[in-house]
Parts: sequence; C-alpha cells; structure tokens
Amino acid sequence: MVQNRNIAICIILSIVTCGLYGLYWMACLANDVNTVSGRQGDLSGGMVVVLSIVTCNIFHLYWAYTAGEKIDTARQAHGMPSQSSGLIYLLLALFGFGIVAWALMQNELNQLSAGPGQNYGGTV
Repeated sequence: MVQNRNIAICIILSIVTCGLYGLYWMACLANDVNTVSGRQGDLSGGMVVVLSIVTCNIFHLYWAYTAGEKIDTARQAHGMPSQSSGLIYLLLALFGFGIVAWALMQNELNQLSAGPGQNYGGTV
C-alpha cells in the first residue's frame, strides 16, 4: 500500500536535516513507484539510494526517468492520461531540481493511492 505523504513536510524535513530525510524520502518514493506500477521486483528504494550515492548521482537521473515512466503506466492503468513524466523528472533532476521532481512524484503517488476514478485533493 502506498502511503500519502505531505509534500511540504517532506521538503522541510529534507532541508532541515541537510538532505538525510531526502534520502529516506527517495527510498520511499522508489518503493511506492514500484508498488503502484505493479513491479515490486524492481530495485528497492534502499538500492536506488545506494546506487545514486556510489555513482555520484548519475543513477538518480536514470531512476528519475524510469520512475516517471512507471508512474505514467500506473496513470494509464487507472484511466488517467499519460503526461510524459519521465522526461520532466529527468530534466528537473539534471538541472539540480531533484527535490521538485520528488515533490511531483509524491503528488502523483498521492493521487494514485486515492484509487481509480477518485480525485485526490490532498494538501501540498
């Protein structure tokens, strides 16, 4: 099950903890993206974080793109239109706005966790 998270609190905690909470949030995002896309066999969130650190953030760019593609697949499965999220997340991460990409991913996950046909009006 995907947990709804308050995006503002996640961003504030990431800043206050000098990015440590951001690593935890990224791991949770990776696990949640795998859950909503039905691909639990893909890399776990912990492994995504480790590979991102070891490759000096190069793997994070790849993961951002594939996470967007998985979210688009889940959106289509829920009867929602695709948004080419992979490219958007990749470009944001590439230009140093990875936390914005994470916030957008979390927003999509919050909407998808509300269930098919429901419009989640969660807080930002």
